[in-house]
Amino acid sequence: MKKKIVILHSDISPDARQDELDCLEQAETIAQALRTLNYEPILLPFELNLNHTITMLQSLKPQAVFNIVETLDSKGSLIHFAPAILDSLKISYTGCPTQAVFQTSNKPLAKKILHDAGIATPDWIEQDGFSSQQEISGQYLIKSSWEHASIGLDENSLIIYTNKAKILQEMKRREEKLGGSCYAEAYIDGREFNVALISDRSGSKVLPIAEMLFKDYAPDKLKIVDYKAKWDADSFEYNNTIRKFDFDDDDAPLISSLSEISLQCWNIFSLRGYARVDFRVDNNNKPWVLEVNTNPCLSPDAGFAAALKQANIQYHDAIGLIIENAIK
Repeated sequence: MKKKIVILHSDISPDARQDELDCLEQAETIAQALRTLNYEPILLPFELNLNHTITMLQSLKPQAVFNIVETLDSKGSLIHFAPAILDSLKISYTGCPTQAVFQTSNKPLAKKILHDAGIATPDWIEQDGFSSQQEISGQYLIKSSWEHASIGLDENSLIIYTNKAKILQEMKRREEKLGGSCYAEAYIDGREFNVALISDRSGSKVLPIAEMLFKDYAPDKLKIVDYKAKWDADSFEYNNTIRKFDFDDDDAPLISSLSEISLQCWNIFSLRGYARVDFRVDNNNKPWVLEVNTNPCLSPDAGFAAALKQANIQYHDAIGLIIENAIK
């Protein structure tokens, strides 16, 4: 008899955005990989009616759950409910544990933890007035505190700091677009990198590191991976934000540093299974951690799959490693 694996995914509404619909694409791709590995995949939406979700999980009695839940009731702030419920049911699941999911999904909290651990992360200001530095100046990006997928992030997100009252007012004004609470993060002018990590029997390892190139961007155009760059296939940003894996020898020290810092982040947050760390690197070649993603996109056209391909790891083999890590 084939071992049963429940693929627990976000409950997607009919009017969902493209970033939410992508969760269903991930689920189908993972299901196909699991069939290749001789598992029996069962897709299950993680509903706001938690009693129904719990009843379904208990009746299915899966060998493990492949957890790709990104939202509950379309809210990223509830992402940790899925692993918390799986913990309470004593069901094995893939990916990071509840505490890691909560800490990293609350991006200002993650930045505090990184800062306290001595990991460089851009200065930031929170809506309650907390600031990570005494002297505040320069350019800041207004970002969502909880929502991923670059929700609400665009070229209008960059503002010049004048005083704290105005930046707090600006955050309040943008709350609805950003899906709730937000924060202001110092803009690091420079290069952007994504570092994917995966666990195997020997422990966590860094996959080939990707740099995001901003091709044919005008000199005055903001170079960030915003919502359009990720999800709007018809946009200039989507078609001109290019991923590269090949680096000159001059970049070898930087690539080594990104790997080392990513593994430190893995240990600081007690990550498990797979994850991604996003960086900006300033003009002095100093890396700054933007965020730690405990639930990176596993769609076939996303960065994690591209890193696997670069490492000559078959997609279904990676899914197998992730499952084995959950049920070992």
